[in-house]
Parts: sequence; C-alpha cells; structure tokens
Amino acid sequence: MQKAYVDPPTYTCEVKWIVAAVSVLALAGCAATPAPTPEETGTDAWSGAFDYQLGGGYEPADGVTIVARDRTDSPADGLLNICYVNGFQSQPQEADFWLNEHPDLLLRDTGGEPIVDENWPDEFLFDTSTEDKRGRLAEIIFGWIDGCAADGFQAVEFDNLDSFLRSDGQLDVEDNVALASALASRVHENFLMAGQKNAAELTGRGADIGFDFAVAEECYRWDECASYTDAYGEYVVNTEYTDDLRGSVEDMCADPSAPPLTIVRDRDLVTPDDPEYHYESC
Repeated sequence: MQKAYVDPPTYTCEVKWIVAAVSVLALAGCAATPAPTPEETGTDAWSGAFDYQLGGGYEPADGVTIVARDRTDSPADGLLNICYVNGFQSQPQEADFWLNEHPDLLLRDTGGEPIVDENWPDEFLFDTSTEDKRGRLAEIIFGWIDGCAADGFQAVEFDNLDSFLRSDGQLDVEDNVALASALASRVHENFLMAGQKNAAELTGRGADIGFDFAVAEECYRWDECASYTDAYGEYVVNTEYTDDLRGSVEDMCADPSAPPLTIVRDRDLVTPDDPEYHYESC
C-alpha cells in the first residue's frame, strides 16, 4: 500500500550530526546545515558489516552496522538505516494504485499496454520522458522520501535508475538522470544521504546527480565493482546472490576488487524463518 504523504520536517534550529557508532540527529542553535556526508555518519558504521533486508526486517546479526529495508518497514535501532524506494518502477503490491490513479505515468508499448521489467514482470516502468511526467512522479516519490525521514532512516536508495535500458528505446538516460537529481535534492532537504542504486555506467556522474554513496547488486559477479569504488570510495555496499555467484564466497571476499561491505544473500531476500534464507558477510 502506498504511504500517505508526509510534509517534510521543518527545522527552526541548527541541525548537527553527532558522530558515534552511527550518526544521531540533534537540534540546537539557529540555522539548518546541509545533508550529512558519509564521512559524518561515523567510521564505525562504514567499517562494520551490511545487511540487505528488503524481504522483511529482522534482528541484524552481530557486527552489522548498516541495514537497508523497504520504505514500508521500520528502521533498525542504533544502526545506519537505508530506506529502499523503487524510484523508477512500480512495486508489485501497488499495481492498482498506478493503473487506476496514475495510468498515464506508466510507460506504454505500441499497443497501449504498460511495459514491465522482464526480470520482475510484476513491476511497471515509470514514464520519465517529459518534464511534466517527471514532475508528477517526483511529487509522489517525495512523499515516500519524507516518510523515510519521518520514520527515522538516515539514507535513501532509489532502485531501477537504469530502467531506460528496458524501455524499448522510449526513455533516454537523461530522462532518468533528471528525475534522480530531483529525488536526491529532496533527500538532502530532509537531511538524509542519497544512494545510487546499481547503474554502474552512471557512477561517474553520481556526485553531480547528488548521490553520496552507492548500493550495488552483483558488482563482483559482473566485474564492475571498481566503477562504484572509484566514484564512492569506501561508501559502497554490495549484495551478491547465491543463485549466480562468480566463484566461491571465500575467493570473492579475498579479492581486493570486492567492496569490503559485500554480502551474499538469497535472491528473494527472505527472513531467517524461511528455509531459503542465506546470509554471509565478507
């Protein structure tokens, strides 16, 4: 179900980031400061371990300092929490919302049918092809971003930045970059960090778009981790999957090209009570 729109927080005093194991937002003084950088969130968080919990939140393993969860979930206490937002495609459970309330914001084929992601056929691609449509999409997604902030997340990642590659040529990379820039700006207005999700071909433009760190999937499998680490340094989290590993987990973790914050998960990211659950951390 779509989250209700939440007005962005209004700060009448200075926002200061207190560096501890992870940052804590405290209020004092008179004027707002810019969004925090990864450096300001504390070295302990980025030198610990990561978990990708999009299939449902659960108690993180010992040593985990960074957790990514869906925007409809709650953040984990005491950790650096990344809020997952599908910024360029629809979520399966929200199909009726898009089809009934915003049908013109879905990209259509020549027969008028919504174009879906072939790997995730229950996700419709958003139509980012015009300034008007990008603006209306942004207004909806802004509400989700504001909800992430209100719920206590410290960062937001936007999935499917590369949807233009699945658009049958109807979308241009600049269409998605324009929307991504607007979304990153909204994240910063909420004093959160903005994360680039996948799209290794755009890492060189990440800083200009407004991204502060990266959330990669299978960068080791496809030999593209350097694209992320060259752009974001140590501020990269990466998830590999059990059903399509390149070599052994031991070899991957020993390879200096793999980001230190690399994990191996089951493809569906299920919770530990599911027999398919798998989690290993480098």
